[in-house]
Parts: sequence; C-alpha cells; structure tokens
Amino acid sequence: MTTATRSEFDQGIALTPHAAEPGTYEAELGEGWQIGGGVNGGLLLAVAGHALSLSHGEHPDPLSITGHYLSASRPGPATVRTETVRRGRTLTTGTAVLAQGGEERLRVLATYGDLATLDGDVATSAKPPVMPLPDECIGAEHAPPQFIEQAALLQRFDLRLDPATVGWALGQPSRNGRIQGWFRLADGRRPDPLLLLLVADALPPVTFDLGLPGWAPTVELTVHLRAKPAPGWLRVSHTTRNLAGGYFEEDCEIWDEAGRLVAQSRQLARAPRL
Repeated sequence: MTTATRSEFDQGIALTPHAAEPGTYEAELGEGWQIGGGVNGGLLLAVAGHALSLSHGEHPDPLSITGHYLSASRPGPATVRTETVRRGRTLTTGTAVLAQGGEERLRVLATYGDLATLDGDVATSAKPPVMPLPDECIGAEHAPPQFIEQAALLQRFDLRLDPATVGWALGQPSRNGRIQGWFRLADGRRPDPLLLLLVADALPPVTFDLGLPGWAPTVELTVHLRAKPAPGWLRVSHTTRNLAGGYFEEDCEIWDEAGRLVAQSRQLARAPRL
C-alpha cells in the first residue's frame, strides 16, 4: 500500500461530520465487510469508536469500549450520534449510537484516554499463544467454500490460522473451544487502536471448534485496550469455556509483534442454529 492509497479499513470506518448536528457523523457501511447475515460487529464497533475518537479530541484512544448489538446492520448509509458524558483531565467517557434508516443497530458506552501517555511498566502472568510461524499456518483461502461465500470480509484480511485449531474445516473439530492465528490487513495497513476493535471480532466464531458451524451473531462485545500495537503481525486467540441456553462467551487476546498483550475482549454471542 502506498502513502497515496487509503486502506480499505480506513475507507470502511470513514466519517463525514454532520453540518447541522455537532457530534453526529455520516458513514457508509461497505459490502466488503459482511459476515453471515450482516456487517461484521468488529467493523461496526470501529466505526462507532472512530466517531468517539473524533469527538474526544485530546483523548483519542478507547481504553474500554462496550457495544450492544440491537439489530443486524446492512451495507449502506449509517449515522453515528455521539454524546460526551464526562470529560476529565485524563479520561473522557461518552456514548455513541449507530443507526440506519432510523433503526438503532449498535449502542456504545466507552472511556477514552491517550495510550501514548500510559505507564509502560507491565506486570502480567499472561503469555502469548504458542503456534507456528505465519508461513506455516493455514490461510483463509483454505476455508470451506460455504464459509468464504458468507464472509466477504476475509478478502480484506491476511489471516493465518494455527493448524492445531482448524480441524473444524475438515469436519474434525477438536471441541476444545479454541481458534487462534496471525492477523494483518491484506493491504498492509499498520495496526492501531481502532483496528484492534475489528480484530477482536475478526476470527471465525470459536463455536466452529465445538462442531457448530454457522453464523454466531454478537449480542455484546467489550474490548479493553492496553497499548498501541507495534507494526507487524498480530497474534490473536479466541476461546470459550461455556455454552449454555443457546449463548456462549468468546474471550479474545491480541498480542503485537513486540510480544505485548495490546488488547483483550469478551463477547456474548448466540450459538449457531442447526
């Protein structure tokens, strides 16, 4: 990607300020970000997150952001309305509502700060997932044809899945509830905090590894951002420990090229309907 070419991700989250309504932005949700029956939930969270970044000025980075998905989004125009709830010296908290045709699709509550100013000390027992190098992993082009047909967004990704967690693609799910792999954008755009919101929902649903193929719509997604990611590959792991009542939780960790845990997330999603 040259400096004169804007990344597909930047085009996907692009916003135009509403002339008559401060804090309101117009967006265009692209067909290239569809998964299953609607636009990918991570992309939607990044669109709303971008609007809050623009509204929060000196606090540009989401530290904690939660989105509740109220209805399936479709490609086409969308409006994002933001409101600042509290603005402090180091943090700003605000809300955003993404709507289409007057119908709410996503409602967000988030706290923003400046990741560049955070203390660099790290004390953690967390360790990055162990898996083969990207060239030794399985590219998205090897996914089952029926999955690729329902996941236009895979064309935007350079996604390499750990061979140990793709038995589901061969009809042999491990049933351990884990899918992990390497992620970067296909056009070479460097990762940043807004991209991490997409990455938190970028891998195939972890229910695939439970032997449950199909669309798993997100009900709620919370992402905690811990640092600005270094350039290069991101290591991403999705796990689940509990499926009950037709819903499951999906925990995600995102590690950057420097070996730092840069984001964590948990979402509640509806299990695929057989």
